[in-house]
This record gives sequence, structure tokens and C-alpha cells, in this order.
Amino acid sequence: MTDNHLAPTELGTEKVGSLLKRYAVPGIIAMTASSLYNMVDSIFIGHIPGEGSLALSGLAVTFPLMNLSSALGTLVGVGAATLVSVLLGQRNYEAANKVLANDISLNCITGVIFAAVCLFFLDPILTFFGASPNTLPFAREYMEIILIGNVITHLYFGLNALIRSSGNPKLAMGLTLFTVISNTILDPIFIFVLGLGIRGAAIATVLCQALALSYSLRYFTRKDNVMILPKRVFELNWRIAKDSLAIGMGPFLMNSASCIVTMFINQQLLKYGGDLAIGAYGIVNRINFMFVMIVMGMNQGMQPIAGYNFGARQYSRVKKVFTLTALWATGVCVFWFIASEFFPSVMVGIFTNDPQLKDLADKGLRAMNPVVILVGWQMVSTNFFQSLGMVGKSIFLSLSRQLLFLVPLIYVLPLFYEVRGVFFSFPASDLLACITTFFLIHSLFRKFSRLRDGDEPTILGSQIKQ
Repeated sequence: MTDNHLAPTELGTEKVGSLLKRYAVPGIIAMTASSLYNMVDSIFIGHIPGEGSLALSGLAVTFPLMNLSSALGTLVGVGAATLVSVLLGQRNYEAANKVLANDISLNCITGVIFAAVCLFFLDPILTFFGASPNTLPFAREYMEIILIGNVITHLYFGLNALIRSSGNPKLAMGLTLFTVISNTILDPIFIFVLGLGIRGAAIATVLCQALALSYSLRYFTRKDNVMILPKRVFELNWRIAKDSLAIGMGPFLMNSASCIVTMFINQQLLKYGGDLAIGAYGIVNRINFMFVMIVMGMNQGMQPIAGYNFGARQYSRVKKVFTLTALWATGVCVFWFIASEFFPSVMVGIFTNDPQLKDLADKGLRAMNPVVILVGWQMVSTNFFQSLGMVGKSIFLSLSRQLLFLVPLIYVLPLFYEVRGVFFSFPASDLLACITTFFLIHSLFRKFSRLRDGDEPTILGSQIKQ
């Protein structure tokens, strides 16, 4: 490797606050844009003449399947991005390039298998996830196109994470902005002008991702990059694949749990409130998703800094980047709380003009977010464990809120509050998850306090080999 292939050494030398701003701001913009990317489809679909409400409910039914697809993508992509950050901190460029090749190969394999299985059993899957005879046709039309382009989606998001981890967060942000802007332009053309309805929204989504993916692949062929695609790009290195998948297991299980939980939510909403209740949850979920993605953007900014400095054994910098990210995320969640509790009608009205659907979504948004101020800190803590390769703790925190706390509450609270009980289960599980997270993060920082910069990190239990 020649001298011009240098690691982004500013990650280990520049002031942490300035560095986090430089890396987090593109991440925030990119993830906010990504949330808008998902919202755009919902907004246009909700205004399809004569069928917008049912189409929106049909779109909401697809969320569990979309989450499952995302889970497979994060299993590969998040682990690869974390490995790359640490390997660049260790100046191991050859191994970083192998991780890049593995990321492409594994995404192709998982994308094709997942799409083939889901397309074959699509109607039973969607029905199981809460589709009724009224909403099934809309959900099927949307998911058929999304699944056909599933490999494109996996590769696009996987390479975007690696672009950011290799020291180019602005390009990662730019590609995300491109997909949002182009999708916003193409959606009304395909949905309304060409008369393709909900299927047109899916076509626009896949097409925009394909364009961004083509540029990402070209980027990794440039010889002045830290990472370059090797000639034998589809040759798997099973040791790297194992390490990558192990690190990505936490977010994979979190997204898989989200799939399962959303399925249970849809079933309970259909039972107590019907198709419109599912549509209301779909609207609320999209609104909350926007704020979640802002915090995730901060996490994306934190991840390469924490990973690099952990690889370089600069623990004081690792602790500082966590503290700053947690403070920023809490600030976002304060704004999130105010918007949810005092201005829900303004946000809900963007998606639908149906009075009954608006009323259900308005009440659902208020019910879901009374303790949301604590959520950002909990999300940052979960991502922090994953950034350091601490797989066990990351997996536990990923699963505890959704499976250990949320699922039982989804079935207990509706017995007393009916459809409102489904929405009440979210703040209750958030509170329990935050209490659990506090004890784990406190224990980790007690261990950090016994380490000096340059010490071996064995007491931390990281699975990334130094």
C-alpha cells in the first residue's frame, strides 16, 4: 500500500468536540434526509384520490417486512463499518479492503435469498403481519417492487456506511440527499402522472437507490482512496465475515425484534381499532422515525471516532465522544417531546386529510412519547457498545426494550385501554429500557476509569482483536 493511502488520522488527534460536529452533522443531515425519504412515499401515497387511507394502511402493513430486510442489511453493513473504523485506527489497510469486498459479497447473498423467499410467500407473510382483505392488494403491489430491488437497497446502504467510516461523511450525506431529492421528484410522476399508484412509489424508491449505488461502486475504484475494491471482489474471507457478522448481530437482532414487535402491534391494532388504527400507527411511526434518524445520525458521527480511538487505545477520547453525543441526543429528544405533545396535529396533517385517521394518529402520537426525552441517551448507549465491538451488551440492550418489555405490554395494556393501550406500551417500555441501560453504561465507565491511554483493553471485554 502506497503512502497516499492514509487513515483519517484526525480521528485520533483533532479536538473531539470539533471532530464530532464534522462527522455528526453530515450524519444527521443524511439520516434526516433518509427519514424524509421514507416519509415522502407515505405523504404521496396518503393523498392518492379515493384510496389514500387504505393505501397508507397497506403501506404500514409492510413495515415488519421492511424492518426484516433492514435487519439483514445491518447484520452485514454495521459490522463491516465498525471493523473498518477500528482497522483504520490500527493502520491495517489491507484488512479494511477485504472487509469492503466481504460487505459486497454478503449483501448480494443475503439480498437475493431474502427477496426470493419473500416473493414466493408474499401474501401469507403480509396477512400474518396484519394485512386485511382491504389492505393486502396495496401492500402486495408495493412490496413486489421493493423485493425485486432488494439487493440494490442492501448494497447501497452497506457501501454508504463504509464511505462514512473510511473518512468521507460528506459524500455519504450527499448520496443520501440525492436519493431523497430524486425520490421526491419521481414519486408524484410515477404515482399520479403515470397512474401507477402505490407501485409507482416503490419503483421511484428502487430507481433512486440504484443511481446512488452506481456512484458508490465507482467511488471505491478510485486509487486515491483509503479503501479500494480488490480485483477478486466476490471472494469471501470467512474469518472477516465471522467477525463482521458477530459485531452486526446486535443491530440485526434489534431490527429483527422490531419486525416481530411491529407484527404484534399491527395484529393488536387490527383487533382493537381496525385498518385505520394500523394506518394511524403508520403515520405516527413515520413521524417518530424522523427524530430517531436524527439521533442515529449523531450515532453515525460518533461511531468512527469511538471505533478509531478505541483501536488506537485512546480511551479518554472514547469517553468524551460518548458524553458529547449523549448530550446532543438528549437535546433533540427534548424538541421531539415538545413537538409530539403540543403540536401533533400539525405533523399528522401532512400525511392525510381523513378526519378519523387524523384523530387516531393525533391521539397515538401524544400517547407514545411522554418519556421520549430519555430515548436519545439510551440509543447512543446501545450504539456505543456496538462501536467498541462489545457484542453481548449491544445485543442485550437491542432486545430488552422491544422483546423483554414492549411485547408483554402490547398484550396487557389493551385489556384495560383498548387501542390506546397499544400506544401506552411504548413509553412504559422506554422507561424500563433506560433504567436497564443506566446500569450497564455505568459499569462500563467504571472499567474505563481504570484504563490509561495506551493500556490493553482486555478488561472491557471487546471482541475486536487489537
